[in-house]
Parts: sequence; C-alpha cells; structure tokens
Amino acid sequence: MDHDWTRPHARAAGALYLLTFAASIPAAFYFLTPVLSDPRFVLGAGSSDRVLIGCLLDLVNAFACVGTAVAVYPVIKRSHPSLALGFVTSRLFEAATIAVGVVSLLAVVALRAQGPGAEAVVVGQGLVSLRDATFQLGPNLCAAMNALLFGTVLFRTGLVPRAIPALGLIGAPLLLAATIATLLGVIEQGSAWFVGAVPIALWEFAVGVYLLVRGFRGDQG
Repeated sequence: MDHDWTRPHARAAGALYLLTFAASIPAAFYFLTPVLSDPRFVLGAGSSDRVLIGCLLDLVNAFACVGTAVAVYPVIKRSHPSLALGFVTSRLFEAATIAVGVVSLLAVVALRAQGPGAEAVVVGQGLVSLRDATFQLGPNLCAAMNALLFGTVLFRTGLVPRAIPALGLIGAPLLLAATIATLLGVIEQGSAWFVGAVPIALWEFAVGVYLLVRGFRGDQG
C-alpha cells in the first residue's frame, strides 16, 4: 500500500530533531554560561537578557523534544505500540525536567533583579544545582532512554538505515552508566559527555537529517 502518509510525520520529526540542536547548543554553551559558571552571578549588575534568551531556548528545546515523539508516534505504533508509547512518555518526562531547570534559573534572575545580599549566593547556587540535576535527569538520562526506545524500533523495522539507530543503541548504555555515576558522585558532572553523549548526539542529528530529507523507508500501510 502507499506509504506517502508517513512523509509529513517524518519531515516534522526531522525538523524538530534539528530544532533541538539549534536551541539547546547555543543555550548550553553561550547564553546560560554566565549563570551556570559564575557563583556570584546573582550579585552582579546589568542586564540578564542573555540568560533569559537561554531559558527561552531551553523551553523551545523542551517543546521540540515532545514534538519529535508525537510526530513519529502514528508511524511506529503500528509495529511497536508499547515502545512508541514509552518514547512519547520519555520525551514528556525530558521536557518536564528541562522546564523545571528553566524555572530554577528564572528564579536566580529574579533574585538578581532584587539586588540581594551575599546570602543570596547560597540560594542562587542551590537553584543552579537544581538545574544541573534536571540536566542529568532530562537531556542525559532521557536521551539514553529515548535512544533505547526509538532506536530499537528503527533498528528492528528498518525505517531508516540501521547504522543510524545503531549509533544510539551503542551510546545509550554508555551515557546511562555515566549519568548514573554522575548522580552518585562517582564522576564529575560533564564527564558523561565524553562517554556516551557523542554517539547519542550523532544518532539524533543523523536521524533528524534523514527523516527530514528522505523520510521513512518501507511500506507502513
């Protein structure tokens, strides 16, 4: 049967996957660095617009994360309904934890606007630590779970070349182990990126480009 009906779903998912990169990378490596790297940011003067833009980009990333799962759900539920539902749920949890992290940083900006005293440094650092924890639970832990769920479906069905989900299935257990080790204090935060995040990032970028350009392979009826 004609499977052209899958093309809009594939294009939407591919575009949203790429949007997560376009939003999250500038946020993490530029816009949010003042509040994440400077313990005394809350005491500073001047505009907080850079951080606010980073928070907005994080929210865009959160909504795009959910969108990727919603877009592919009608396609992958036909062959693997449980994994498809699990993927949507994992993406929703990821978006929720990202949103909690955004709220914590907005609270730091609010403290800064009030011209707080030195004691606010402790409060500000607590809020930043909360955001760091949400980063481990969201973009790290959930990224591994997403790769296991969606990657398994794509690998089994051949809806995309199997080399693409293989990247995710290789990186997922590595990133999962590194994230758990970080949460337990065995390794320093950020170390996970050098273990499993590279193959996970490559898998997400590759599947985004492939779905946007080529769509799903095979007959989905």
